[in-house]
Parts: sequence; structure tokens; C-alpha cells
Amino acid sequence: MIQHTPSSKPTRRAKGFTLIELIIAVAIVGILASIAVPAYQESVKKSRRASAKSALSSFANAMERHATENNSYLGAAGTSGAPANTGAPWIFSTEAPVDGGTKYYDLTISAATQTTYTLRATPKGPQADDGMLELDHTGAKRWDSDNSGSFEAGESCWEKSC
Repeated sequence: MIQHTPSSKPTRRAKGFTLIELIIAVAIVGILASIAVPAYQESVKKSRRASAKSALSSFANAMERHATENNSYLGAAGTSGAPANTGAPWIFSTEAPVDGGTKYYDLTISAATQTTYTLRATPKGPQADDGMLELDHTGAKRWDSDNSGSFEAGESCWEKSC
């Protein structure tokens, strides 16, 4: 003989999340965001810096073309009608990135002689705290990575550590 036990009614569980579960989820998202956002911002700065490095290399090529045509690096700044030895170039773009978009660096000739030159990319806008970049006629690269306004020992390349 089969015996039946009285069936108990199933208990109902409330649907949704408890306040504690929501607080934990928000805390986890906050922790992840506090790690991800600074990493993303550094990546954006690094990308803009790479664009400025590329612009400086192209600028150096323009200086070499200018020297080939004029037997001197002098007169590559200013305007084509009133050449100068330092300042904004007239032979190349004055800002980087060169191709469209928001400009984050000013490009200048910081020094020039008959046989030498130094090119500079000075950050501006949201990139302003990143430090200037330089490239000279020998190919020597400098980055003011601590944004002190001058190049110190250990800042003789375009990377975080030389």
C-alpha cells in the first residue's frame, strides 16, 4: 500500500536583489573603474605622444629636404616670405597630429644653424602635463617625462626609462 504524505506548500521567494547585493555590485564596479580609468587615460596620452614622435620624425625629414635645397638648415621657420631661424616652421605643419583632429602638440624649431637643428613638440591642452619632446639633427631624442621644463639625466630618449 502506498502512503501519501501531506504535501507542503512551496515557500515563495521574493524576486529581485537585496540592498546588500546591490551595494556589493556597485562597489565592485567602482573598484574596477578606479583601476581602468587611469590606465585608459595613460594609454590615450601615450597614443598622442606617439603621434607627436611621428610628426617630429617627419619634420626632421622636411628639415633634411630644406637643407638639401638650401645647403643650410637656416630659414626653415617664419614664413616663406620672411624666413627665420627659430620658431614656427613654414616648411612643415606647426601642430601635431599633422592629419586632422584635435591638436595636442605645437611643433617648433627651437634651434638652427647652418649645420644643426633641434626640433621641439610642446604639449598643450589635455596633454600639457606630459612634457615636451625634442629631436635634433643627429637623431638624438629627448622627452621631459617629469614635465620640469628642462631635460635631465635619464630623459635622453622617448621612452619611460632609457
